[in-house]
Amino acid sequence: MNQEKYLDYIVEETQKVLAIDSPTGYTASAAEFVMEEYRKLGYEPQMTTKGGVFVDLGGENKEDGLVLAAHIDTLGAMVCEVKSNGNLKVSPLGGMNPNNAEAENCRIVTRFDGVYSGTFQLNNASIHVNGEYNDTQRKYDDMEVVLDENVSSAEETQKLGIMTGDIVCFDPRTVITESGYIKSRFLDDKLSVGILLGFAKYLKEEHITTKQRIYHHITVYEEVGHGGAASMPDGVKEMISVDMGCVGEGLACTERQVSICAKDSNGPYNYDVVTRLIKAAKEENIDFAVDVYPHYGSDVDVALEAGYDIRHGLIGSGVYASHGYERSHKDGVLNTFRLLCAYVK
Repeated sequence: MNQEKYLDYIVEETQKVLAIDSPTGYTASAAEFVMEEYRKLGYEPQMTTKGGVFVDLGGENKEDGLVLAAHIDTLGAMVCEVKSNGNLKVSPLGGMNPNNAEAENCRIVTRFDGVYSGTFQLNNASIHVNGEYNDTQRKYDDMEVVLDENVSSAEETQKLGIMTGDIVCFDPRTVITESGYIKSRFLDDKLSVGILLGFAKYLKEEHITTKQRIYHHITVYEEVGHGGAASMPDGVKEMISVDMGCVGEGLACTERQVSICAKDSNGPYNYDVVTRLIKAAKEENIDFAVDVYPHYGSDVDVALEAGYDIRHGLIGSGVYASHGYERSHKDGVLNTFRLLCAYVK
């Protein structure tokens, strides 16, 4: 197997999908892109009722099916008030923290009148004017989107077609460094979407027939808690979320490794699945770490809560600064891809 070929494809696909805005609730364009990429690979993806993408990748045993899930929805915001000064008060979509969203460029997607640009700022954002600038806690009630339009009243902004309920998309600012680091907002979880596309390409081009039936579920609404709650085919006995691996104090994983999660906020992952993942990584000399994630939930947690009787696991390339300006590395991507390939042998 030419690993570099698949790595290059994964990084290229990740960059493409990162360039498509897809905050939770506004994912149709990104989902259509992913559908088309699976079609190009020779698969027949299906759109789920709530807008996710489901793909049957083939394999022998339909009565012991394995779903690999990654989510395409990201953090973002929604307009909740057109303010009297013409700027926009917003409500977060998912866990978008106002501290690290401050001063980010963004796009406001109207329902009928196109897209406008702006910047997410503290109210009265000039430090030379605002004596409380340094001491002000960053909260959504004290922040606003400043539009790049000549508006100074609610009426002028509303004439542009901007209204409550419009989606606010933040600039991902994607950068790939010569040293292999991948920096961007929303690597959670578009990096894993790229990895799953690479895995699908691998199965097709290497003519791999797995013992288990393999499915991909590219979910939506994960960032608000119900991405993996539906659309499980009959015969599926196992599900692995391919999501961001946690990197930080007290954890072993780095951005250059694949993380195998033993436990998250919802409890332990299936002991046998975790053991098999570790065994596969060791046998293939894959650089990995096992960690307990202190503040985390995944699509597979939601599937269990929805009542599905499945074995469950969670892996992902190590991602630093989650829900902020995130960073991973090509090595972590390749290790995650290799672990998927080894696990389904």
